[in-house]
Amino acid sequence: MATTEEYGLGVFQYPRGWFMIAVADEVGDTPIALRYFGQDFALYRGETGNLILMDAYCPHMGTHIAKNTTSYVVLDGQIEGDSIRCPYHGWRFNAEGQCDDIPYHDGPIPASARIKTWPVVERYGCVYVWYDPEGGKPEYDLPDLPEWDEPHWVRWKIDHLGELPSHPQEIMDNICDCGHLGPIHGSTLEYFENEFRDHVAIQRQGGGHKTLTQGADMLETDTWYTGPGILLSRMSGLYSAIMYITHTPVEDGTLKAWHGLLVKVDNVEPTEEDVASSREFQESSRLAFAQDFEVWASKKPVIQILQIKSDGAFHKTREWYGQFYNPRSEAQERQEKVNGIYTVKWLSPAPKTVSAAGKY
Repeated sequence: MATTEEYGLGVFQYPRGWFMIAVADEVGDTPIALRYFGQDFALYRGETGNLILMDAYCPHMGTHIAKNTTSYVVLDGQIEGDSIRCPYHGWRFNAEGQCDDIPYHDGPIPASARIKTWPVVERYGCVYVWYDPEGGKPEYDLPDLPEWDEPHWVRWKIDHLGELPSHPQEIMDNICDCGHLGPIHGSTLEYFENEFRDHVAIQRQGGGHKTLTQGADMLETDTWYTGPGILLSRMSGLYSAIMYITHTPVEDGTLKAWHGLLVKVDNVEPTEEDVASSREFQESSRLAFAQDFEVWASKKPVIQILQIKSDGAFHKTREWYGQFYNPRSEAQERQEKVNGIYTVKWLSPAPKTVSAAGKY
């Protein structure tokens, strides 16, 4: 395990961007204790249905507001409207984090009785937070996924992949790593290229794949990161599908990951059989990703890659990734250094039909 400083990524310990923090249907009126970016949070759904994410500790006496099961505040109902009460003394904090009631006090409430809240969005069955060490507003949108609401598509059921003792840099390297596709995935690679467009990193590749095509068909993927933590991949092969992989830093050198697969079927309204076959294909996709996961779980950090010319655009990828660890005022300059298409010379360039297919 290595740290951001050891990789030399930038001045911030954690990257700026949108990150998944929870599965939406697992969040209810009981607050969930979360830890990301080296800090503790509480996430809950208010009575209006709104999701509220705030720092975990009450400013009164430091109580963790999401780690109690025996207080009568909790037993009688901790959530009131979109507000939440601290289990220790019952101080109530609204959706903006401001204390609006102290049950044993009839004077003015101190202005400092406030818990920091965070911008969250519920989309595609997931909960995302915008994290920015500089405290700025989102500078780009979450990825657009129109297929989520279109007919024929079976929505994913998120796979929890758990925590990985690895810096996200090691996972990001995968977007340009063409050399591992044969040994790890059994791919007979025919073409491979990367493209960098500002906050988006793209990979296009095609070839056989033992896990996802059973060696019978060609698997073509158009894969892209939106910012530093959300990957989507349009795949053609046994099914038309969209793979979803996301990871979020927990500590500096540890991350949490999730996986899902959106699958297109013949029926406008998917049947139970369609859902069952889609779940089977999602499991195949998860197993394919698990092949990478197993390597990352036990490999040592690589601060400097012993790169050869036919490896892929590792250095460009790391330069692109560094924009999220530095002030946003520097982002455009950093993007201009890497924007463009990079083709692996020992392979054919991506077909134009594939290059034009992606919506990022």
